[in-house]
Parts: sequence; structure tokens; C-alpha cells
Amino acid sequence: MERNFYLIVTAAGSGTRMGADKPKQFLELGGKAILQLTIERFIEALPDVKVVTVLPKDYIPLWKRYCLERSFTYPQVLVAGGITRFHSVKNALARVPDGAYVAVHDGVRPLLSVGMIRRMAERMTACRALVPVMPSTDTLKPLRPDWDGRLQWIEGRSLNRVEVYNAQTPQIFFSEDLRGAYQQAFNTSFTDDASVARQAGIPITWCEGERLNIKITTPEDLKLAQAILSLG
Repeated sequence: MERNFYLIVTAAGSGTRMGADKPKQFLELGGKAILQLTIERFIEALPDVKVVTVLPKDYIPLWKRYCLERSFTYPQVLVAGGITRFHSVKNALARVPDGAYVAVHDGVRPLLSVGMIRRMAERMTACRALVPVMPSTDTLKPLRPDWDGRLQWIEGRSLNRVEVYNAQTPQIFFSEDLRGAYQQAFNTSFTDDASVARQAGIPITWCEGERLNIKITTPEDLKLAQAILSLG
């Protein structure tokens, strides 16, 4: 059976670390909202992709107005986000049928390449779950803040940089697998879809991500993204 390809774009965050007057996914980068740029990458890579966009409930009218004013008319199913990312993705999965591939991608990662999306989509014919990762290039220190916020060494702990990778999105799954995984009770260890899937026993295949596939979270991230775009 040939599977259709669905995209869940998680854009329900409030973006408090950005310090802007609206959530970061609606800020402009290169003349377009970051969220629009993100969705357009997938449309270019997979022209028939079906898009489910998860937004803060109060910002759904703003996004509808933006799409109308900018003539961004690609069909989207709009879903209100939940109290956490876990609940937002669970809400979106209710709009995705079984028997499909579903990619979950951060709405503020607009710089991934079309080639990366296509390569990952092609690999899904040979695996049930595919997650991009990048090796850590920094020296890692096991620290935790004490009662007054000062960082302290965690005794007895060590971290080997060779064994630590940074997970990215999109993370791609069989839709029925991921929906089943999201029937689990919420756990604070569920920081991405791979952690939810792994807890449910879904075998995960890891692939190489991209250094420029950054998540825009802070003003510094936005400046970096602007610089990357300016280089073409």
C-alpha cells in the first residue's frame, strides 16, 4: 500500500525567550513569517504533502489573516495546541489517518534543506521511524544549578562527547505507530516524538541531520538565521 505523506508543524509555543510582541513562529525572516518559510520547504520537497499546523488557539485568526493577506493558500488543517508539546502533537494526530507517513517538525526550523526532506522521505520505505541527529562538537560538563542558581558539578557523572548527539526534526513515523505511542500517559521525559516512540517500543533508525537546521528560539538565533539566508 502506498502511503500518503502528512506533515505536522508544531507552532503552538509562546516564544517567551525571544522577547518579541508575538510568538517567534510569526516573526518575519527574509520577508516572510518563519512558519511560512518552514512549510514552504516541505511543499517544495514533497508537493503533495498534507499539512496539519498546530498553533496557539488565540493566534489561529492571526495566521488565517496572514495567509490571506500574503496569498499563502496551500491547504492546511489548523489545530489548537495543548498544554505541552506532547498534547499538541496528540491533538494533531487526531487529524492524520492510519496508513500514512507522518513527519513532525518544529515550526521554527525553516532552514533545513529540500534535499534532507526528500532523502528522509525515501528512507521511510525501509524503516518505521527515522530521526535526524548531529554529533555534539562541544566539550560537555555534567552540571546542575544549586538553590541560588549557581552551577555545581554533579559528582560521579561524566559525559562522553562521542556518545552524545543532538536530535533534530523532522522526525518521521508510520502514522498508526505514532498515534498508538501517543496513547501513553504524559511523562516529563517526553521531550520529542522519538522519546515517545521509544517508550512505546517502536524501533528508531537514526540518520544524519544538518548543521544549519537550527531551531530559532532566541534573538541570537534569529540573527544567525538572517545571516544564513543572506548567504543564499
